[in-house]
Amino acid sequence: MSFTSIPILDLAQASDPATKPQFLAELRHALMEVGFLYLKNVGIPDELFKQVISEGKAFFDIPEEEKLKIEMKNAPSFLGYSRLSAEITAGGIDHREQIDLSTEHTLPGPDAPLYDNLLAPNQWPSSSILPNFRETFTEYMNRMGEISISFTSLIAEAIDLPPDAFNKYFDGPGFGGRQNQTQQHKLKIVKYPDVGTLGSGKGNQGVGPHKDSMLTSYLLQASQHRGLQVQNMRGEWIDCPPIDGTLVVAIGQGLEALTQGVCVSTTHRVLSPEAGKGARYSIPFFQGVSGDAEFEDLENVGVGQVKEEIKELRRRVLEKNGGRLDDVEFTFRKGGVAKTLGEATLRNRVKSHQDVGEIWYPDILESVRAEQAALARKKSPVVEAVPIVGEGKAVEAH
Repeated sequence: MSFTSIPILDLAQASDPATKPQFLAELRHALMEVGFLYLKNVGIPDELFKQVISEGKAFFDIPEEEKLKIEMKNAPSFLGYSRLSAEITAGGIDHREQIDLSTEHTLPGPDAPLYDNLLAPNQWPSSSILPNFRETFTEYMNRMGEISISFTSLIAEAIDLPPDAFNKYFDGPGFGGRQNQTQQHKLKIVKYPDVGTLGSGKGNQGVGPHKDSMLTSYLLQASQHRGLQVQNMRGEWIDCPPIDGTLVVAIGQGLEALTQGVCVSTTHRVLSPEAGKGARYSIPFFQGVSGDAEFEDLENVGVGQVKEEIKELRRRVLEKNGGRLDDVEFTFRKGGVAKTLGEATLRNRVKSHQDVGEIWYPDILESVRAEQAALARKKSPVVEAVPIVGEGKAVEAH
């Protein structure tokens, strides 16, 4: 039977040898049957969570002219402020206002690949208006980066891979990517206005149906509104309401591909709050992967073969549910234009933020639009298939 609720896991159990086996068993269930989970006791102080929520909400109250000083289209990094209804998902306009941040990097040199434009300093709001904003989110992103890489090692253990199986895809000393820089991770602070403030005829799409792109993401639901929904194997939409003291973890398409379909990336969406309910706030953190990782390696080498008995467990899940109904196609497939994750990410940022693409990447935007037109002409029903690594659609939203 397909899931009807999202499981809650206690990360503290993973630190105790007596409870770790049970934690890994519960994690394996969530990975294979749901693709989403709540995670509590992640190791971040409650006071920091409160500061993150407070500072995040306060951002949207600063004067419009201050937000526009750090607008995303001011720079080629896709970091910065996006006005209401400026992003596209599943062919529809997302009715949300947001700021995109990342763990910071210096500007790339003249010989760096084009996708290194994504590695850049943040556009921060003025410290004269939000004096604690930068310090708060810098600390939070750094802590979450460590948590996400640690949690990925637990995912590996849960499916009988070595704990360091995914380390080859991270930048930083001791990992397999670039040794001379830290791994970039990203974060959004998002405001979803209620439909009563949007005007008639605009619908209730906060974020359209999508799958996350790479390995894992971690959502801090910053208000008590419902709105996040996850699609189960029968095609039904299951609420993922806020639960105090938890992060919502979503499995990305990259993880599904690298684990040969064992870990499932689940379609999800966000509905705008009903009229009169006020705005919903959300702060998702997206674990990064080295942009230099090549699809040739992802396809032919990856993290090694997942054991056949583990794959059989996933096959039984599919059989038990009669297959998988899904509104969003699995898009890590062969034959994409991009050869590296960095190229694919840049193309997909252009696809989602076409106003930025028009200014900084007109050639890529022209190619993306031609690709979209071709896909529209030959669109076909979605079917469950064995994942094949290739260029993926990078969607970052909750």
